[in-house]
Amino acid sequence: MMKKIVMIFLAAVVALGVLFAVSMLIARAIMGAGETKLSDKEGVGLVEVRGMILDSKDTVRQLRYFLKKDGVKAVVLRVDSPGGVVAPSQEIYEEVRKFAAKKKIIVSMGSLAASGGYYISAPATLIYANPGTITASIGVILKLSNIEGLMDKIGIKSSTLKTGKFKDSGSPLRGLLPEDQAMLQAVIDNTHEQFVRAVAAGRKLPVEEVRKIADGRILSGEQAKGMKLVDRLGTLQDAIEEAGRLAGIKDEPEVILPPKKKIDYWDVLVDGAEGKFSGALKGAAGGMRLMYEAE
Repeated sequence: MMKKIVMIFLAAVVALGVLFAVSMLIARAIMGAGETKLSDKEGVGLVEVRGMILDSKDTVRQLRYFLKKDGVKAVVLRVDSPGGVVAPSQEIYEEVRKFAAKKKIIVSMGSLAASGGYYISAPATLIYANPGTITASIGVILKLSNIEGLMDKIGIKSSTLKTGKFKDSGSPLRGLLPEDQAMLQAVIDNTHEQFVRAVAAGRKLPVEEVRKIADGRILSGEQAKGMKLVDRLGTLQDAIEEAGRLAGIKDEPEVILPPKKKIDYWDVLVDGAEGKFSGALKGAAGGMRLMYEAE
C-alpha cells in the first residue's frame, strides 16, 4: 500500500515537472526570449504606446535606450491610446520632452490618441495624425463608486476610524459631502491646469488659446491640425520617412525596434493569479485614480 502511495506521489511530481517545462516553452514562444538584436545600420527607432496608459516604465526604458544608440538618429512614437492614469502620462511626457531636446521624435497617431494619449504627444518634434484620428480630449476625470445602499440592503455595517475629516473622501462606503466634493474638485481643477500648461509648453501655444479648447472635447485629426494641436496629416509610414529626413538619412530609413524586456517566466506564471486577486481587491476597495482618459 505504501509503495503504491509513493509511486502515485512520484508520478504527480513528474507530471507537474513536465507541465512546468511545457509552460516555460509556451511562455517563451509567446513572449520571445531575451532581447532582440538591433541592426548596426543607421535608422529610425519605433516606440509604441497602445491601450490604457497605466505604467510608464517600459516606454521610458525604450526611449532612453534609443537615446543612447548612435545609430538611432530619430524615433517615431506611435500612439494608439485613449489615455490613462495621470502620473504615468506625465512621466512619459517628461521623457518625450527630454528626448526631443537631443534627437528628433515624431509622433504618429493611430485611430485614437486622446487625453493622456495626446498629453504624451504634445512635446514631440512633430505630430502626425490621420484625418480621422480621434484626439485632444484635454481634461481630467475622477470616477467614484458608492455601495452604501447595497451594504444596507444586505445588512452589512461598516465603521471607519480616521485622522481627519477628508481621510476617507471618495470611499465607496459613504456618500460625498459638499466639503468632499469641493476638495476633490480643487484637485481635479489643479490637475487639469497642469494638462493645459503641458500642452501649451509642448506645442508652443499661448495658455489661453489651449484653455479655450480644454473642455474635454474630442477632435478629429483634421480638426486638431486646424487648431495647431497636430502638425501634419499622414500615416505611420509618412512619419517614419519624415523622421529619416529630419535625421539626415538619405535613403528610406530602416525601422529599428527596441529590445524586448527581459522576462522572468516564473514570475509570469506565479504572478498571474496573484495579480488578478489583488486587482479584484483594489476594485472592491474603490481605488481612487485621477485619469487623463477619453470617455
